[in-house]
Amino acid sequence: MSDAPKSHGRKAIRPSLKPRELMTERPELARAWTAQIVTLFPEAFPGVLGLSLTGKALQDGLWQLDTVPLREFGEGKHRNVDDTPAGGGAGMVLRPDVMGRALESARRRISPAAPILYLSPRGRRFDQSVARDLARAPGVTLICGRFEGLDQRVLDHYGIAEISLGDFVLTGGEIAAQAMLDATVRLLPGVLGNAESIEEESFSQGLLEHPQYTRPAEWQGLEIPPVLLSGHHGEIAKWRRAQAEEITRARRPDLWAAHEAAKEDKT
Repeated sequence: MSDAPKSHGRKAIRPSLKPRELMTERPELARAWTAQIVTLFPEAFPGVLGLSLTGKALQDGLWQLDTVPLREFGEGKHRNVDDTPAGGGAGMVLRPDVMGRALESARRRISPAAPILYLSPRGRRFDQSVARDLARAPGVTLICGRFEGLDQRVLDHYGIAEISLGDFVLTGGEIAAQAMLDATVRLLPGVLGNAESIEEESFSQGLLEHPQYTRPAEWQGLEIPPVLLSGHHGEIAKWRRAQAEEITRARRPDLWAAHEAAKEDKT
């Protein structure tokens, strides 16, 4: 009988004939939150996600990044991924057969409960509530659009939801994908050292965040509000709440209206 200790790790090893990039060179982590990116530019990742807290969490195995190079699933000798729009028009459209092959391959490596999202200016606006929903899921598959977009039949066939970073157009979905993943990954357990930071920051309670101050107590003739130096935690909490309400009312009337409506629903 062997005296070797039993393994209690999370790693699930799968054989592969292809070398993995930096973010997936280690064995895949079973149960780790997974961000899967279908993209023409896999070299764009991890990008800023490999830095700071998200980068440390990536190295620590709190989440994992799986890029899916769309070009590998292209047609013919030149691995074509796009074609001209049906009905005419400018630009090119990502082919459904190419994207379909990429998705079929990718989805075998992620929980079926992970949603598939297509980054598109037509989609629902990404916000903190979407980030929270994604953080509660086992992961997400993000499709980075290019050219004039993706054949509609892919969206219909797989029931893919469209998501937008804002009312503007980018050359592709890679930058938007990194922004959305940054907002989501920081909400995963263990990524932020201080869980209270999430509870107090903007949008956590439907309000913008209160102003922040630190040392020195006086700078350029401007002082830290005395209440913050009082040591009276109850008064500090009241001041911060009042500041958050005032800033939200002045800068984001849409958020303030939603906040007031939510209060009325609770009464």
